[in-house]
Amino acid sequence: TIRDQEIKLGQFIKLANLVETGGAAKEVIAEGQVTVNGTVATRRGKTLRDGDVVCVGPQCARVVAGVEDDDYFDEATA
Repeated sequence: TIRDQEIKLGQFIKLANLVETGGAAKEVIAEGQVTVNGTVATRRGKTLRDGDVVCVGPQCARVVAGVEDDDYFDEATA
């Protein structure tokens, strides 16, 4: 889960443990090994939003945006 409503591609693949370092993120993106929603992404600064699916080779992760406290509703505790 990300805190905000969007995150940059390079940051996300590191956060999602699809790569180990920022340098590795830069490398796999430049080499065309990263896809976003099935399309090759070559810009490290590409903006991702809730629901986007990012893959590095066979490993994939879905972007899940954080929930604002004011908007949060939990049926179980209501």
